[in-house]
Amino acid sequence: MNKWTRPFEGKGASAAPAKAGHAPAAHHYFAFLSYSHEDAAIADWLHGELEGFRVPAGLAGKLGGNGVIPNRLTPIFRDAHELAAGSDLTDEITAALAASRCLIVLCSPAAARSKWTNAEVDMFKRLHPDGCVIAAVIAGEPLASEIAGREGEECFPPALLTRYNRRGKPTARRIEPLAADLREGHGGRRIGFLKIVAGILGVGLDDLVQRDHLRRQRRLAGIAAGSIAGMLVAGTLAIAAISARDAARDERREAESLVGFMLGDLKEKLEPIGKLDALDGVGARVLQYYRKQDTSQLSDSGLMQRSRALSLMANVAYVRGDLASAGRLYREALDGTGEAVERDPGDAQRLFDHAQNVFWLADIARQQGRLADAEGGMREYKRLADRMVAIDPSNMQWRMEEQSADFNLGVMLFERRRFGEATTQFTRALATIRALSTADPDNTGFRVAATEAETWLADALASSGKLAEALALRARVVAELQQLLQRTGDVVYRRQLMSANRYLGLSHLSLGDSASGIGALRGAVEHSAVLRSREPENRLWEYMGARAQLDLANAELAAGDRAAAAADIAAGCATTARLLQTEASVQTWRANLRDCWQVRARAALSGGNAGQAADFANRAIAAGASVRSTDPVENRYAAATAHRLLGDARTTSGDIAGARAAWQAGLRQLPKEVDEKPVEMAEHAALLHRLGQAREAAGRDARLAAMGYKAKMPLR
Repeated sequence: MNKWTRPFEGKGASAAPAKAGHAPAAHHYFAFLSYSHEDAAIADWLHGELEGFRVPAGLAGKLGGNGVIPNRLTPIFRDAHELAAGSDLTDEITAALAASRCLIVLCSPAAARSKWTNAEVDMFKRLHPDGCVIAAVIAGEPLASEIAGREGEECFPPALLTRYNRRGKPTARRIEPLAADLREGHGGRRIGFLKIVAGILGVGLDDLVQRDHLRRQRRLAGIAAGSIAGMLVAGTLAIAAISARDAARDERREAESLVGFMLGDLKEKLEPIGKLDALDGVGARVLQYYRKQDTSQLSDSGLMQRSRALSLMANVAYVRGDLASAGRLYREALDGTGEAVERDPGDAQRLFDHAQNVFWLADIARQQGRLADAEGGMREYKRLADRMVAIDPSNMQWRMEEQSADFNLGVMLFERRRFGEATTQFTRALATIRALSTADPDNTGFRVAATEAETWLADALASSGKLAEALALRARVVAELQQLLQRTGDVVYRRQLMSANRYLGLSHLSLGDSASGIGALRGAVEHSAVLRSREPENRLWEYMGARAQLDLANAELAAGDRAAAAADIAAGCATTARLLQTEASVQTWRANLRDCWQVRARAALSGGNAGQAADFANRAIAAGASVRSTDPVENRYAAATAHRLLGDARTTSGDIAGARAAWQAGLRQLPKEVDEKPVEMAEHAALLHRLGQAREAAGRDARLAAMGYKAKMPLR
């Protein structure tokens, strides 16, 4: 999916790039295995069989009923192994259930009596009302509780038979779950196992059975042929040496599999649950494991796991605003994925992992104002995505990377004020994601990616003066995200709603609808408060909330509500000050400080305090001089705004000559021969009118009127 859901909003945020990967609420467990501990022996067998199962090559990479079909079903979550050392079992179980694509319930009389098993089924259905639940009957009798005298043979936990509505609430209606029979004498354990696999993959049982049978025949034939050849060529000593080598390799693979499990578990907590606290410690433990290894001697999988651990820790540093540490960790991860690609340039998965590090380093360059580096990185990211698709055009994940690359390159071009090129990229990204959504209409990740592409396309439309079209797109995005949030409760959607509401509010204000604009901006602030209560250390969410509060304060001042504006100014500026104390180099935070002084100047002017307004305007000018954001032109218009406010303050105090000097200084800030956004055009016209240059302002006034621009003040 798209990575930028408008993070440290240079102009706007999934900000910190919302990558995240891919689709929001992506699942890092293929299944959660729930069972009574009386049935642990069968759970051991099934867990091993599932994680050892190789999906037939004819199915892997295709789109099944539950998403893209993988090569392997690993990891499968099992609480007895994975959570034995957990400090808070309830939270860990809930996190694992949220992170699982399917729930497999080992059904037996013991499971039917187990409160714990029933609670896990209930929690999964609450978290995933439309999720995949598979009953694996190992003992007892399904629905025996409805047969007089046989109630004790019931094998289904009560929650398994209960229908849950789309909001995750249990109803009075009963359902019969998808069931696979693993009991002796009931069709064969292998068929029952394949039915479970088919349910996880979302494919037909017949297709899977036929492909599995063919593969097993080929494997047996290969083993037989290999055995004969081996007996002819090698003796007992050679066999012993091979066995020792294989044992060491299996031990290494087991350790690396454990590392992969840990990374999958923890990475999933970052987005749908909104927690950062568990990531640092375990990420460090993963790297500690690899420090004991010679990097040059690592297996391909070990090399990739090490890079994934580095990327995970870099992502935590990123969302906490520590760009220096994030960049260092991503560069180290990039070295590993680059070596992996050199080892096998035709492996699309390696290209994918490498592309993620390329993307994030490009974004960090963007945040630090190194725009040429950022654009170069985004073009490299697109080149890698195109290579993935060329290797396997039918793979949905690679198609999503192609869409993401078009989208993010569009963002980069937009922020370099190449609006025409950006519109082309956004339109291309939107076409790709709509095609994917047609193929998989229930995929919420595709729907969110479409809303992000629509959001940025709306920005491009608004920047070229198509304000009504932009407003309609923004309203559609907000409605879609609200629906997704109500359905899932996922913090990713709330974060995106925070940004989407902010831009919807600005669109309303640009067309003169103050009431709707203020309402949408207040919605953005409310979403920010909820997010910050969930994860107080998330600096991105803090910044986005502060940005929305400053916009809201400007709108409230324009509407004459000085008391409400004062409260929002105080809160937004206090948050900005805290952010800058943690990391002073983030340019968007520094721009927020400049805008704090500007809105304070407006508030002072509205209260008739010209001296204080002049002081705040001068502070805005000084703060803006050190800002090096992704859009230098935008910075110059912001400087013009600060000079205009200084001139307005001097006029109020009777200093007409000083006012004209300030306005002229503001006019000199404006670049020549640049395509102005409507807000910039309004600022330019305002300065010209103050200097008595009505004729020069007339052209801009006419264009603004044709656009329908009616903001009571320039929306900065």
